[in-house]
Amino acid sequence: MMPDRPQVVVDRASPVPLYFQVARQLEQAIESGELPPGSRLDNEIALAEELGLSRPTMRQAIQYLVDKGLLVRRRGVGTHVARARVRRPVGLTSLYDDLSGSGQQPTTTVLSHSVGAASGVVAATLEVPEGTAVLTLERLRRTRGEPLAIMRNHLRADLVQLDPAVLEHRGLYEVLREAGITLAAAQQSIGARKASGAEARLLDEQRGAPLLTMRRTTFDDRGVVVEYGDHLYRASRYSFEVALTGR
Repeated sequence: MMPDRPQVVVDRASPVPLYFQVARQLEQAIESGELPPGSRLDNEIALAEELGLSRPTMRQAIQYLVDKGLLVRRRGVGTHVARARVRRPVGLTSLYDDLSGSGQQPTTTVLSHSVGAASGVVAATLEVPEGTAVLTLERLRRTRGEPLAIMRNHLRADLVQLDPAVLEHRGLYEVLREAGITLAAAQQSIGARKASGAEARLLDEQRGAPLLTMRRTTFDDRGVVVEYGDHLYRASRYSFEVALTGR
């Protein structure tokens, strides 16, 4: 029996499938921290025998948690609890604010902070003439000491003064709101692509690892474009959540 594993109880009289009863109890133990990241589970045969279940039922329970990203299987190593992923609702908030609000301990490294002439996609998205002075920020966001995202943001240089030292400790949206800018709406697209060598090194991933992409154009209460963000997230550590409602 695996040491320190919370007790799992199955109710054969319940209409809830046995595999789901097991999976849900293990999921709750992972989310509560009773099963911390890196914990190793017994093999399926041992777990099935302990709970009096068939091996296919136990395999289904484990696979359910693997599919949710809560467990990781490695040949020759076994099944372990995965590192916690950041689940972020899609809303008009900054990553820094979301991480802080959920106790994720965000830290930031400002990789670049420069002013240049807007052109192409940046000028068109910010709705400014080509040649307009635009501030470009590139930051590496970590949570609990691990790299999570590379964030590039473009803003009109005359909009607000942004101190790189301040951005190492505070979120961009917080600084903008403090400067009197009302963030009212945004257009956002989410996609995916493979990491380049430089991106992989910053994010502690393998070259070619899957990354989530997020592009956002944010508007103030007058309908003026405030910023254009182009962000990359580690797919192994991050997901977006969207609430859907019926008409």
